[in-house]
Amino acid sequence: MAQNVHRPQFTLNTDGNPHPRENALVGVTLLLGAVAFVTSFFYNLHLLSSWTGLAGIIAGMVGLFVSVTTAERFLVVIGTGAAAFGLFLGVAHGGLFGGVW
Repeated sequence: MAQNVHRPQFTLNTDGNPHPRENALVGVTLLLGAVAFVTSFFYNLHLLSSWTGLAGIIAGMVGLFVSVTTAERFLVVIGTGAAAFGLFLGVAHGGLFGGVW
């Protein structure tokens, strides 16, 4: 007799309700955090890492404020941490306006 295997699907909406605004903020925060984190390792990209890090931190704070489920909060904290890392190294390499003025 064949048995069905229940495989849980990845979802941020663990309460069963759709949260499109919150999920969009999670995606934006993760994207900005990833860009800031990766570009922070290159000295000449300090403007990109600084500004995307700052935008990622702001998006992350808004995302934490409006998040509904634990899965959303978990990913927002990871994205905000990566954005903060990128911001800090970007500022150390030249800052938000370094070399422009």
